[in-house]
Amino acid sequence: MGEVVRKAYGSDVTDEEWAFVLPYLLLSREDNRSRQHDLRELFNAVRYIVKAGNQWRFMPHDLPPWPAAYQQMQRWLRAGCFEKIVQDVQELLRFFGGRKGQPTAVAMDSRTLQSTPESGARAGYDGAKRRKGSKVHIAVDTLGHLMALKVTAADQGDREQVGVLAEQIQQVTGQTVELAYVDQGYTGENAANAAAEHGIRLEVVKHPMAKRGFVLLPRRWVVERSFAWAARFRRLARDYERLDTSLKGFHYLSFACIMLARMCHLLNQRA
Repeated sequence: MGEVVRKAYGSDVTDEEWAFVLPYLLLSREDNRSRQHDLRELFNAVRYIVKAGNQWRFMPHDLPPWPAAYQQMQRWLRAGCFEKIVQDVQELLRFFGGRKGQPTAVAMDSRTLQSTPESGARAGYDGAKRRKGSKVHIAVDTLGHLMALKVTAADQGDREQVGVLAEQIQQVTGQTVELAYVDQGYTGENAANAAAEHGIRLEVVKHPMAKRGFVLLPRRWVVERSFAWAARFRRLARDYERLDTSLKGFHYLSFACIMLARMCHLLNQRA
């Protein structure tokens, strides 16, 4: 029964994906005598949690025990394994798309996740969206691939996070980014100066004066699509994590899953 459920969610890593990610996940020798569970199955277990949104204790019985999967996930998070996967796959996808290895422009935005009893201690109230929870601030390249991420309480403004995101972006790209597309929540000298300190100019994409229904904003729609991609992973539907580091890590894992699948698809097309 568990295998049927896993296939339904498509959470298991493929052979092509596993061959790529294995070097990133090997924190010790694969044949380490102290290893009690198969590393690939542990990775499948973590992918299942973020995709299906289950509680850890509801892990299917054909996967390793949930304490082992949780402990291994924390080791990967502390080592930054998922971030490294995303960074390298992002560069490969840009190459396959005929782009330069690192972007010169990005898009920034945030979304507020409803709090739960687990995350309530660090939640804040977002007055604009009338929601208590956590806010996820991200920056993506013009293809929608994740470049930088920060988790704050929902009462933290977008402008205050520009400097942190800009610093992360330039560290990842090697100072190649010159422009960031943002919405009107990022207006003001403080946000512009924070970005300028890292060599990035903010360009505010405004809504049309007379809009009716959904309006596709130039450049801005890319980051909205990235949030939609993340929303397909049910663990990210709300803030179910007690630790903000877990919420951040699950976002990176989700984008790693999306980008790995896309990369393998492109490679199969070229074969």
